[in-house]
Amino acid sequence: MVYIHVKKIGNQKYYTLRMSVRKGNKVITKDLCNLGNDLLKINLNNLEKKYKDKIRKSYRTLKNFLEKNIYLDKIKHLKLKQDIYLTKNEQLDIKAILHHYKSKFLKQDKLTQKEIFESFLINFAVNSTSIEGNTITLKQAYDLFKENILPKNRTLREVYDLTNTKDVLEFLRKEKPKVNERLIIKIHDMLLENIDERKGFRNHEIRIFGQPFNPSPVKYLKSDISILLNWYEENKNKLSSLVLATLFLHKFEKIHPFSDGNGRTGRVLMNHILYLSGYPPVII
Repeated sequence: MVYIHVKKIGNQKYYTLRMSVRKGNKVITKDLCNLGNDLLKINLNNLEKKYKDKIRKSYRTLKNFLEKNIYLDKIKHLKLKQDIYLTKNEQLDIKAILHHYKSKFLKQDKLTQKEIFESFLINFAVNSTSIEGNTITLKQAYDLFKENILPKNRTLREVYDLTNTKDVLEFLRKEKPKVNERLIIKIHDMLLENIDERKGFRNHEIRIFGQPFNPSPVKYLKSDISILLNWYEENKNKLSSLVLATLFLHKFEKIHPFSDGNGRTGRVLMNHILYLSGYPPVII
């Protein structure tokens, strides 16, 4: 395995291209070359020409390391606000990701952005629905969305589960609707289309087996949603967008306003809040 080793002397970082090989129970390392102290001057393509066989297998890891640390270097001078939820390093990581998103993804042509977003949609749909027990694999999902090939030995419910998730994310990205009670219900309706005929907030009590909390009683459900939405409006310009979206998801799931589909609805809402704030979406 080939990787970039970092050594810090004082406030300065120095980089070395290093190779490690396992022999028995031991790991032997060997430095291939010094890379200096400036990440911007490290040319991975030139290194690949010189150490082709060694770098080939680790190319993606090396590329990701360089991209991540270059963007961290670019934002390390920023003054950070005190945050009770995030450490300084976590704030820097988030700033670097956001800078990378804006300077790389948003600079791509529209077709490339569309293709990348479609790939994300499929990955998100598979991950989000698998948490709820959907058994359609990532490969089957790609075949479904790209080639219109229905997965074998899977139920229509599982197929609708995926297609509904993709449809609602595309709707949110296009329309950019405001976060309110009407939107929460609409997202849930779209996610459960052809799956569950129950529309709107639940009218019965529920219990989440194995979970150490009780969802909002029906009597207080709508008022708890109103409290959540008021909290969101009061904090959307105060909290870090990632913290805001994460706390919103946590508070929403504690309410559990629907008979089914609460997790899927919450994860979509979290990403919508991130998108409205100019952040890239995430997969949980």
